[in-house]
Amino acid sequence: MVFALVGLVVLALLGAVHRYVWRRFVGDTTAPGSRLRRAGTVAAFVLPLLSVGAMTSGRVGAPFWLQQVLAWPGFLWLACLLYLTLALLVGEVVRPVLLRVLARHDAARTGAESGTTSGTPAETSGTPTEVPDETRPRTEKLVTSGSTGVSAPPEAVARTACDAPDPVAEPEPETEAAATASAPPGTTPAPALVPQPSRRLFVSRVVGGAAAAAGFATVGYGAYGVLRGPSVRRITVPLAKLPRAAHGFRIAVVSDIHIGPILGRAHTRRIVDTINATSPDLVAVVGDLVDGSVADLGSAAEPLAGLRARHGSYFVTGNHEYFSGAEQWVDHVRELGLVPLENARVEIEGFDLAGVNDIAGETEGQGPDFGRALGDRDRGRAAVLMAHQPVVIHDAVEHGVDLQLSGHTHGGQLWPGNYLAELANPTVAGLERYGDTQLFVSRGAGAWGPPVRVGAPSDITVVELASRQA
Repeated sequence: MVFALVGLVVLALLGAVHRYVWRRFVGDTTAPGSRLRRAGTVAAFVLPLLSVGAMTSGRVGAPFWLQQVLAWPGFLWLACLLYLTLALLVGEVVRPVLLRVLARHDAARTGAESGTTSGTPAETSGTPTEVPDETRPRTEKLVTSGSTGVSAPPEAVARTACDAPDPVAEPEPETEAAATASAPPGTTPAPALVPQPSRRLFVSRVVGGAAAAAGFATVGYGAYGVLRGPSVRRITVPLAKLPRAAHGFRIAVVSDIHIGPILGRAHTRRIVDTINATSPDLVAVVGDLVDGSVADLGSAAEPLAGLRARHGSYFVTGNHEYFSGAEQWVDHVRELGLVPLENARVEIEGFDLAGVNDIAGETEGQGPDFGRALGDRDRGRAAVLMAHQPVVIHDAVEHGVDLQLSGHTHGGQLWPGNYLAELANPTVAGLERYGDTQLFVSRGAGAWGPPVRVGAPSDITVVELASRQA
């Protein structure tokens, strides 16, 4: 019942946002019945359907090829929708300012023209005089009105059109046949008046064009960052209990790779190559490796077998593994040479490395068990914990963990998503201290949903442990 209600709220919100975007990009800038309006209206229906299909196709067991077909346009449109909407909201502030500026400009021009006309020598003198060409005011070219046949200056026609109340539905120009039929007998029919864009229509097109350019450019840049691959960050974390012999131990932390319908084998290969280039002592894969089943994505994960580290590579589950068949993925990564830490612990050179299952595993009776992973250890040794979600930091503090390595947040992935992530996580990205325990949260190496990151670039972090005894 709750999930159904949330789904209805999300669908209603998507509908309202699409309606707003259609109005500003299509309704306010195109004429009724025009090809552009028809095309924009069709897109306003098709694009949200693609997005819903991209989000649900994997959950309902659609063929993997269909998931791939829907994923690219569906997820990319969600990112575009976000930044187009934000750009339009900024445009709501700019719109009235532009309208006032144009109104003042028109008023100033009207006043200048009136002053010039009333002050000409030809009008103030009772006797006709010859005015030199260089000082003689230019005769206004008259534009005839299709309804009255009376001539008027083009500036007056422009001002009349600019003050039209409807910003989109401009009056249809009279056809030549209609003008001929309405002309009095014996007179020459006046040519039809072609309406000019109103001031509001002009502003709508300027603001809409600027918003479209800003929104699409932002998404394009964010997609380029994801497809290019993660960058490498390096931090040093001092541990009080770490022996001098383990000083400088390097752990390559990678999270949220999200192999799926969009990010496939080439994405995995880039990550493996980047990690190996850092020559780590140990690799920690802290969850959300995949978005799909082993049957669909097993081959895309195979490059992980090429990871090279002196003390091996370790893996813990994330919440997305439990959407994709966690047990099968644990077996598969073991076949690829990674060591799954399912509520387990191993002794490494100078410290204990522990790992707990993700909270999402509780629905399958496989949730985190800190007692099993850390309960009987020697607390005189330093302990490093791999746990996908940062929210378990309080359990880590209780069990005397020195350093927790997490992911899950993506650093917010799409600004301003970082502010939402802060509401649900103690730390969104980077290193923070909670009592005697330090928490490091990676922004992740991939992306969920839209293959786009804005304000939260993907990364792989080399955590260098430092001994205070050194």
